[in-house]
Amino acid sequence: MPRLLIIHHTPSPALHEMFSAVVSGAGAPEVEGVEVVRRAALEATASDVLGADGYVLGTPANIGYMSGALKHFFDTVYYPCLDSTRGRPYGVYVHGNLGVEGAVRSVKEIAGGMSWKLAAPVVEVTGAPDRGALEGCWELGAVLAASVAVG
Repeated sequence: MPRLLIIHHTPSPALHEMFSAVVSGAGAPEVEGVEVVRRAALEATASDVLGADGYVLGTPANIGYMSGALKHFFDTVYYPCLDSTRGRPYGVYVHGNLGVEGAVRSVKEIAGGMSWKLAAPVVEVTGAPDRGALEGCWELGAVLAASVAVG
């Protein structure tokens, strides 16, 4: 069964709302036969990454960069997963109270270095997530689940 791995750092209520919407979209009834696995960024392992067919990455924007937790995740899995995960689809959602550009750029650079392929537009949210932002997160989860379902 195809597996979608959602790696997240969810320290705030806003990020929890976004994470919940991504999970809901990934589990949409329209997308059948995909196992959705959720891991906190500080708990995700190389085995989790190697066992998945696609990824959703969620992070706050902290001082113009991804969270330290997500950076730690990448530091842990980069070399063990580099050759075996090339070409796999991924998506990203980022929340910040100011700008999120630096966080988005840093995630895309590392995922690009791993040769992962961005499969959906990045969901960028500044301030409280509104209905449109949460719908975007839902769509992100659904698109990534559909991407791994079709291989």
